[in-house]
Amino acid sequence: MTDPVSTTPALPVTFRPGRTRAVLLTIGVLMFVVISGVALMLERLSPAERVSFFFTAALFLGVLVLLSRPKVVADADGVTVVNITRTRRLAWAEILKVNLRPGDPWVFLDLSDGTSMPALGIQPGIAKQQAITDARALRALAESRGTGTETRDTGTENG
Repeated sequence: MTDPVSTTPALPVTFRPGRTRAVLLTIGVLMFVVISGVALMLERLSPAERVSFFFTAALFLGVLVLLSRPKVVADADGVTVVNITRTRRLAWAEILKVNLRPGDPWVFLDLSDGTSMPALGIQPGIAKQQAITDARALRALAESRGTGTETRDTGTENG
């Protein structure tokens, strides 16, 4: 088993699904360009119809930008979890356990108030090994800085 202190990253650190973010933003920009280009090339469109094309393209881009927003920022005072539409600040003492079990779509944080919170900034999607590494680093930080007693059994251990 790896010593948590040896795998603890320097603070502040930001965890985010980089590949997923790059794919979403690239597709969003390409869709915007293509839909806008079609609106400009179609000669029979009225000005209102052209505006509707641009609005639709901007709407698609906006949705993909929202989907690319998730991240987890850890600093000396705690963790900021930025999900698609919500941001929540947690003190280290509030985080009891960092979970990324096989089949989970993202990390879940077990909190001291008895709830569990998804942290979409660490997701195995198209970069499974990076997500496992990030989950272990966040777990190590929570273990070294938090006061929670339940800090094991996260499903990301290899031994």
